[in-house]
Amino acid sequence: MEFLLIVALIGVVLFWAKSHNASTKRIKALAASLDERNEEVYRQEVELAGLRSQVSALAGDIASKNAEISELLSDIEDLITEEVRMGAQIEQLEKAKAGLLQKIAHLLKLRSSEVASFEAERSDLRRRLEALAKYQGIVDTEAMAKSLIDEANMMRARAEEEAAETRREAAQAAKVRIEKANQRLEVAGGEADKIVQLARQRAEEIAGDAYKAMNRAQEFTRTALAMKNIINGYGDDYIVPTYNLLDDLAEEFGFAEAGQKLKAARDTSRSMVKNGLAATCEYVEPERRETAIRFVVDAFNGKVDSILSRSKADNHGKLEQAIRDAFYLVNHNGAAFRDARITDGYLAARLDELKWAATAQALKDQERDEQRRLREQIREEEKARREYERATKEAAKEEEMLRKAMEKVQQQVEAANEAQRADFEARLLELQGKLQAAEEKNQRALSMAQQTRSGHVYVISNIGSFGEEVFKIGMTRRLEPADRIRELGDASVPFAFDVHAMIFSDDAPGLEKTLHRHFLRQQVNKVNPRKEFFRLGLEDIRQELEALGIEAHWTMTAEAHEYRETLRIEQQILENPSVAEEWTRHQQEEIEAEVGEAEAVA
Repeated sequence: MEFLLIVALIGVVLFWAKSHNASTKRIKALAASLDERNEEVYRQEVELAGLRSQVSALAGDIASKNAEISELLSDIEDLITEEVRMGAQIEQLEKAKAGLLQKIAHLLKLRSSEVASFEAERSDLRRRLEALAKYQGIVDTEAMAKSLIDEANMMRARAEEEAAETRREAAQAAKVRIEKANQRLEVAGGEADKIVQLARQRAEEIAGDAYKAMNRAQEFTRTALAMKNIINGYGDDYIVPTYNLLDDLAEEFGFAEAGQKLKAARDTSRSMVKNGLAATCEYVEPERRETAIRFVVDAFNGKVDSILSRSKADNHGKLEQAIRDAFYLVNHNGAAFRDARITDGYLAARLDELKWAATAQALKDQERDEQRRLREQIREEEKARREYERATKEAAKEEEMLRKAMEKVQQQVEAANEAQRADFEARLLELQGKLQAAEEKNQRALSMAQQTRSGHVYVISNIGSFGEEVFKIGMTRRLEPADRIRELGDASVPFAFDVHAMIFSDDAPGLEKTLHRHFLRQQVNKVNPRKEFFRLGLEDIRQELEALGIEAHWTMTAEAHEYRETLRIEQQILENPSVAEEWTRHQQEEIEAEVGEAEAVA
């Protein structure tokens, strides 16, 4: 029994020992695994510390780069400011160049006038010599005449020599100054291009691909817009009012000066091409670079010259956009040749040509309109003069007839008996009244002919042609102002004008100008102020005249007889087809009758 217990105890001890060994092994395995995990955690902590160090270093680099970017942006702004300043200097050089050309022209004109003066003096001396020809037998007179001629010849020779010397000096001085101006322009243009190029390079270094992508996106956008404009046309999107061009000019600025500005602008463009400032390219080889630049310059100039040939006063905005579109398209196509492209400075120079071409054309049109207005005024004055002459002659003729009739009646009065005398005296009084009226008419015609500013200011409308509340305020010096109104309602407008007021004034042009100036904002034509139509109420015109102390007879409602009758006929034609047929037949008969009369006259 004890033996069995001992055996059992030994078994238990052996089982426990075996179990303890297995647990010990598991604990050792777990401890080894835990050590490996601790090592992994330590390694990751070391890596994390390294990453944190790298992040700190990167943050420092980013802050440094941001500071550098801010500094470079400031440099770019300074470069752009410098570019603007140099552009202003270039513009000043162009102005100085134009001033020199004007001064040369003035000197040449002055010398020409001096030579003409000396020539006139010489001619006068010759005439004096001819006047003394009858005294040619007298030696002293002949010697004096010869002396005068010699003196005149010497003065002329001296004047011609001085004029030639002045021309040479002026030409030489102008040549030197122009050469200096061109040299300064070339240097300034080169420096400006270098500044712009440097700014672009610095920007590319800072922003890298983002800057390039932004520029490419802008180029593609502008190129797409240019293609759209070429395909769809420019429409009214780029219209610039004509007066915008003229607003930049001084009041004394003349067409000749605009022409000189245009010539100076074209000279600047040629100088930029000649000096290599019109285009640029990334080719290093000189031959390829020159070929690529010549290609884009020729392409751009071909487009621009074609655009400039269409320059008028009223299409400046469209043509400006067309030139910009040509600039973007040529630069887009030139990208295949190592970014061969037209410079911004050359684009500005060609746009300057367009500006002065349009300005010169606008001034030319303005001058032509002024000449047309003067011719119209001269014709109007001539018609008024003929009316005055005719009225004077008719009045004089009527006076003569009445005087003869009065003399005859006077004789009859003297020879008449008491019964007949009363009738003849009544006839004589009637003739005296007519004579007085004829004399007053003659005096009025003479007075208006002598007073060049007297006339009538009229207020008229044409509802059928221009609509309601559109009035023409004009002036005529005609003795019969209604004749002028009838002329205005000729075949150029479908209906006759209605007269609302006819005001006589001793200073008709002044009164007309006063009214035009007061109603300036109500002009129908905002471009050409010489079109005398105004959109306003008739009561406004009457109140202004009353404020000026001018009384007139007014017709406030327009008759517009033909217009209203036309509306009535149109309504009847719509409602009744038989009326339409009758009206058509009547119109055809009228036309055939007019043709027959014209053929008979021919």
